[in-house]
Amino acid sequence: MTTRSTAKLDSKKVTEFIEQFKTESEQLVRETFPQKVLEIDALFKQVKGENPKDVEQEATIPYPVPLEEAENNSTEQPITKKRKVEADVNNHNSNILGTRVLVFPGGSIPFNKFVHNYCEKAKPLMRGLMEHANMVRMWINFLIPKIEDGNNFGVSIQEDVVAEARQVESEAASYLDQISRYYLQRARIISKIAKYPHIEDYRQSIKEFDERQMLNLQNAILEMRNHYASLHDIIMKNIDKIKVPRSANAQNMY
Repeated sequence: MTTRSTAKLDSKKVTEFIEQFKTESEQLVRETFPQKVLEIDALFKQVKGENPKDVEQEATIPYPVPLEEAENNSTEQPITKKRKVEADVNNHNSNILGTRVLVFPGGSIPFNKFVHNYCEKAKPLMRGLMEHANMVRMWINFLIPKIEDGNNFGVSIQEDVVAEARQVESEAASYLDQISRYYLQRARIISKIAKYPHIEDYRQSIKEFDERQMLNLQNAILEMRNHYASLHDIIMKNIDKIKVPRSANAQNMY
């Protein structure tokens, strides 16, 4: 097979791919988007109806022994004897009074299961919104005609929808990034509690942080529903101009 014939075959396959992509994308907007609006709206109502108290989860890190109590325990022993301190897991000895957090009683500090449950429900929807917005953007890009002078009103509508889809895709990515940052920042607060277990403000901050994440999730879910609804609405209202931005009569005039 010659190079020219191979190029023609490849070009034909690309054309077939584009035509199939157009069909699938239009079907996505017409059928899948309304389903997604209802699905995400149901999840939003579920999140909104949750009791804020259910979000709270105590950090299972032991409080240190008060210094006065530790000193009293040490003075009860004979002066000639030193308080025996067992070696920790790293074979380090310490004669410091009070409590050092070397290991956690439960073996580890769990994530907030309530928040984690809704994060796992929301992430597939966020990834789906990113993919769908990208498909809409590419679909309309394929429909944009070649550049000509005049009669570009339909093209301007296409460009507006492409810009809207690009914005939706960017925001969906930011929602996913927000979830990743939540776990990282929560781990830092837990580390602070482990380092300063006697400071109540750190323990309270983890509760406030979890509550704020639930509000962020609720807002993200609401925005995803709105994005699907707005994209569906603007595309269906202008579907004729989007699919055929220039009429045949107008094209013959130029």
